[in-house]
Amino acid sequence: MDVEISTLAERPELLVSVWELDPGWPAFMYHGPVADAHYGHFLDTFLDFSLVATSGSRVVARGYTVPFTLDFPGRKELPPDGWDRMLIWAFTDHRCGRKPDTVGAVEIVVAPDQRDKGLSSTMLAAMKDNARRHGFTRMVAPVRPTAKHEEPETPMGEYTERTRADGLPSDPWLRAHVRIGGRITGVAPASTVISGSLGQWREWTGLPFETEGPVVVPGALAPVWCSPRQDSAVYVEPNVWVEYSLSH
Repeated sequence: MDVEISTLAERPELLVSVWELDPGWPAFMYHGPVADAHYGHFLDTFLDFSLVATSGSRVVARGYTVPFTLDFPGRKELPPDGWDRMLIWAFTDHRCGRKPDTVGAVEIVVAPDQRDKGLSSTMLAAMKDNARRHGFTRMVAPVRPTAKHEEPETPMGEYTERTRADGLPSDPWLRAHVRIGGRITGVAPASTVISGSLGQWREWTGLPFETEGPVVVPGALAPVWCSPRQDSAVYVEPNVWVEYSLSH
């Protein structure tokens, strides 16, 4: 399949079509407050950093990145609250007119019938190239390992250290990042936080949420903590920080 990758600044006629791609996330993943506040504004704010892949007239993938300032008082290091904090920094920096020094990879979504064909890696490489064209020397990604949901009770640090005989990560998405030059630099233990009432969690998951303690939820990378006494449950998702040097 021949694929053309452009920015949405170059292809504004595709602004509606990119949102039609289904990420296939579990239902609860659509209810994070940081995502609710910022997600829909990528295309209002960062068109030059929003990529779209087309095959003929069809949109087959999208990839969003955001520029932000890491070398700034109170920051300096990649944050433990990875994905959420990266979005907060990026939109705050944009509003303040602050000069960014880093590009953060937010997401890649591929059409369901085009998955497992290497298109995600193609989009990831295009994100790097686009950041480099804009003069950046660093790209980072709070990565959601694709197989981690199969063992949510395993600590992310332990999971990340697993490698194959060739030395590459066992997880396929982490492996894809490393293959194109990414370097795993640590865990973002509270990358995305989603809370809700027990009624909401029952609606999102179809599970009873009746017992105090951790609840294993399909699609979650870690157990959700349920508190019937407080009528609430909280999901704290760990991600993995991957860094890219774009200087060569």
